[in-house]
Amino acid sequence: MSALTWAVAAVVTDDTGRVLLCRQGRGERRHALPGGRLRPAESPTQAALRDIRAETGWEIELVDLVGLYHLTGPPRQTPAGRAGPLPDVLVHVFRARAVDVRPTADPLPGCRLSWHTPAALPEAATPLTRAAVGDATAGRSGTLRRVLRTPDTFDPAPPVAPHPAGQGQPAATNQPTGAGQPAGTNQPTGAGQQTADQDGRPGAGQPPEQRGEASTDPSLLP
Repeated sequence: MSALTWAVAAVVTDDTGRVLLCRQGRGERRHALPGGRLRPAESPTQAALRDIRAETGWEIELVDLVGLYHLTGPPRQTPAGRAGPLPDVLVHVFRARAVDVRPTADPLPGCRLSWHTPAALPEAATPLTRAAVGDATAGRSGTLRRVLRTPDTFDPAPPVAPHPAGQGQPAATNQPTGAGQPAGTNQPTGAGQQTADQDGRPGAGQPPEQRGEASTDPSLLP
C-alpha cells in the first residue's frame, strides 16, 4: 500500500471569476492550483491560508471546501531514480476569493502566476486542477474524488544521435554479431537504461502533483 501525505490547495477567484494558477519550476511545467503541505499540528484551513499567502503573495478568504481529492498513480509506479512509488496525496481543495485587487507580497521564486477563465484553462494544467476547477465552478461542495497523477512536464525528450555508418558497411542496426565484429555491437537496451517521466506532485509551495500537484511540485503539484 502506498504511503499517504496531506496537502491543501484552493480555487482562488477574483471579482471577474478568473482562477489563479501557478506554474512552478523550469521548463514547460504544468499550471496548478496554489497550495502546499500541512505542517505538524496545523489544520487544513490554517495551512491553506499560510501556504497560498507565502506562495503567491495574495491574501485570500476561504469560502468552503470543494472536496477531498485522492491524488494517486498507477499501481507499482516507480519513477527512475526512486526506490519506490511516489506517495499518494490527499488534498483538501478549498473555494476561495482574493481579498484585494493586487497581491500584498511577491510570489515565491519560481512561481509564475497567471489568471484564467475556468472554461479556458491552459492545456498544460494538472489533472487535479482541471477536476477541482470543474467542481468549484459547478457549485459542488464536499466532493470526494480520485485523481490519477500524470507527468508534470512537457519538455521533449532529447533526440537520439544516429550512429555513423561504418566504412563499407550500411547504416543498418540490429544485425547479429558476426566474426570479427565486437560482441557489444547492436545489443538491445539493457535493464539499466530507461526513459523516465518526471512526475509532479501537489507539491506546493509544492502542489501535490502539484505539486504535485508535486512538492513537487508544483499549481497543488498541491
